[in-house]
Amino acid sequence: MAGDLTRAKSAAALAGAARVHRGATIALGTGSTATMAIRALAERFTDGGDLTCVASSLASEKLARDLGLPVRSLEESDRFDLMLDGADEVTPSLELTKGGGGALFREKFLARLSREVVILVDPSKLVPRVGTRVPIPVEVVPFARPALLRELRGLGLGPALRADNQGQPFLTDNGNEVLDLTPKSMVEDAAGLEALLHGLPGAVECGLFIGLVQRVLVGFPDGSVQERLPPAAHPRPA
Repeated sequence: MAGDLTRAKSAAALAGAARVHRGATIALGTGSTATMAIRALAERFTDGGDLTCVASSLASEKLARDLGLPVRSLEESDRFDLMLDGADEVTPSLELTKGGGGALFREKFLARLSREVVILVDPSKLVPRVGTRVPIPVEVVPFARPALLRELRGLGLGPALRADNQGQPFLTDNGNEVLDLTPKSMVEDAAGLEALLHGLPGAVECGLFIGLVQRVLVGFPDGSVQERLPPAAHPRPA
């Protein structure tokens, strides 16, 4: 089973890397499938390909640099031709849950600066609605965490503080904490939930990506890839 998932992720990653042209500006995602895509880019462009890359996490930045890809910090004028990233959940309308690796703020920030966001997944990430297989993360300012826990519990969203391997609060690359939400009832209105979370003082960003994705590439263990496009009901914000 693990081997099947690895082959499926690899197929999606290779298909995503194949969409990158020489000289492109690329936003790099974070996570296991995004890591495969970064490796696939490095194998495709052994000379760096005149690419300009900005990564959504310190881990992805280090990997890209170690593999010889030209990666730098975000600049004022940056707009990206393409973003390659994974997801924890993808619904039929291409609503996403992301942030299992804790890079949700930077991932969403770069997605908003990208002309095309391409999400790379294996079939296990396909769900009927967000919150089906994984909690929904919210990056929060540590000072505000106690009040946010109380408020989110009152809303029936089942918040839990994410811990690191040492049992301490997990910290994002921005120095913030993450609350993972497990709503008591099914999420029928993901856009509404995203708006609610954005409105909470002390909440920096949530892991719901609504209307940001132009293409999802679903890889399968046999190496085939299925392309999914967003329905007209979910246009991308300008």
